[in-house]
Amino acid sequence: MNPSAAPENAASAITAPTVTAPTVTVPPKLARGDLLRVIAPASSRAMVAEHDHSALIESRFADLGLRLSYGSHVDERDMFDSSSVASRVADLHDAFADPAVKGILTVIGGFNSNELLPYLDWDLIAANPKILCGYSDITALQNAIFARTGLVTYSGPHWSSFGMRDHFDLTRQWFVDALVDGYRMELTPSAEWTDDAWFLDQDNRSPLAGEGWWPLQQGSAAGRIIGGNLCTLNLLQGTAQMPPLAGSVLMLEDDASTDPMTFARDLTSLLQLPDAEDIQGLVIGRFQRSSGITRAHLQEITAQPALAGLPVLANVDFGHTQPQLTLPIGGRAELAVDSSGGRLRLADG
Repeated sequence: MNPSAAPENAASAITAPTVTAPTVTVPPKLARGDLLRVIAPASSRAMVAEHDHSALIESRFADLGLRLSYGSHVDERDMFDSSSVASRVADLHDAFADPAVKGILTVIGGFNSNELLPYLDWDLIAANPKILCGYSDITALQNAIFARTGLVTYSGPHWSSFGMRDHFDLTRQWFVDALVDGYRMELTPSAEWTDDAWFLDQDNRSPLAGEGWWPLQQGSAAGRIIGGNLCTLNLLQGTAQMPPLAGSVLMLEDDASTDPMTFARDLTSLLQLPDAEDIQGLVIGRFQRSSGITRAHLQEITAQPALAGLPVLANVDFGHTQPQLTLPIGGRAELAVDSSGGRLRLADG
């Protein structure tokens, strides 16, 4: 099979053997002058361009000393605001194969990056370890890449996220801390946060006061980070792209489309996987207000036998609100939760 394109008979390529995750590989950090490749493995840049903030985005990366290039197919757009599997696979493979490219950013999320998984050249990706950063629907790619190659990827801001004019400083700083300066972060809760359609109106935004992290269950844990967007991670169940959960600290979030009952059953589904019996702890990202999920909901949702005796910390700064951490998928988390709050330290090595 040509790794740069999807086969005509997709059904024949879907079955894959079960594999054991190989040795963990941390990609090289970025340096001034490095070239980043922007790709659209889910939604098209043409959709994002309807609210064009590209001038600000370009200037932000220039300020960091980073250069941008774009996949050949980022502006293709079909009826699902995406492009063909072949186009998206080709851009991802080209980004990993090009030795001039030092890091890969996704345009935005969407709903369909898991379509690419049967056609990815895992050997190509493993042989060319480099940063891949994005979030939301990109969770499927990130956890699959870790499962099949051992490469640490990063759940963090998209290329389009850098078009946020105001209230972006902490997200930017965490991105730099993770991908440029090196990654060993002792974290504290943000003092304020935003949950708004900033891309529609940059002038009328009102930050909300931070509520701190929510200690739901006390204890301490350390382990490999598996997670990102919960409903997207669950798409990998039953495939060879599902990362191992044993020994992990789950770091999970979901977006405005969820609600208390949906999040509860999605979490239960993940916790019923055979190797979930050996997870070490759970960290839950901050929810968007329209989800209706409260601290009381999470307290009840996580008080289930599968999480008995494990530390659980919620309302942490990652997910679909700002500011947004850059999390190393496949990296390591150290977590301690007591009645007054929690301590969280992340590392990608």
